[in-house]
Amino acid sequence: MGQVLFIVWRESVEAMLVIGILYAWLNKNPEGAAGKRWLWGGVGVGLAMAAALAFGLFAVSSAFENGQEIFQTVLVFTASALIVHMVLWMREHGRTLKRDLESGLAEHAARANWWGVLILTAIAVAREGSETVVFLYGMLASADGSTLVSMATAALAGFVLALGTFYLLQLGGRVLSWRLFFRLTEILLLLLAAALFISGVEKLISMDVLPALVDPVWDSSGLLDDMSPTGGVVASLTGYRAHPALTSLIAYGGFWLAVGAMMAWRNRGTQR
Repeated sequence: MGQVLFIVWRESVEAMLVIGILYAWLNKNPEGAAGKRWLWGGVGVGLAMAAALAFGLFAVSSAFENGQEIFQTVLVFTASALIVHMVLWMREHGRTLKRDLESGLAEHAARANWWGVLILTAIAVAREGSETVVFLYGMLASADGSTLVSMATAALAGFVLALGTFYLLQLGGRVLSWRLFFRLTEILLLLLAAALFISGVEKLISMDVLPALVDPVWDSSGLLDDMSPTGGVVASLTGYRAHPALTSLIAYGGFWLAVGAMMAWRNRGTQR
């Protein structure tokens, strides 16, 4: 359940950041008072769009009963890629996010174009919500009744934790700064992306699409068993395996090499 709690927490905080920036601007500008109801309308539309995506994914999955395992594997790799993209996007645009949002809002307010405020908010909320749906889809699709209850509890706990985190962040760095928050969660997100990537590789091995080569390469269950409660949390959040196959180890190393190369390429692009 650690993945569910972390994803809901991180995505909720990011959505709250966007909503908070927009609400603060509307609150401190007299011309923005009329736009508040459009802001909350945009939040509702964004959540509805994310819910529609969830419904669509489950509908597509049930329509291809014979190919559900392949569909879920594709979604796992998609979720991993989305997390990496989100981290790279925030590294590039995080510093100017507040300025960009406020300038767009000022432009809409100057023209009294409150539909623009609704659309801007809806897109921001739908982006975070849809990412959460894709990230959690694989776990939801394979969950039974009792697991769904546990996942719902973890999601609720993640949302409550997000409210508390957002409050601390709003204190202006006296307790927790936005820079520290994003740096720490970047690391955790990339570890989670690696874990999802490895689970996708293992699905391909189990379907005989990829060879295991050597299985297992070692046995570290004496130090930390990935089937134990603690080891299971570590495995789901980092991709750790007590009995890894050689193909999984090569894929794990390749993942981090690719992420490092993309970060270096993005850094060179922003320094020009």
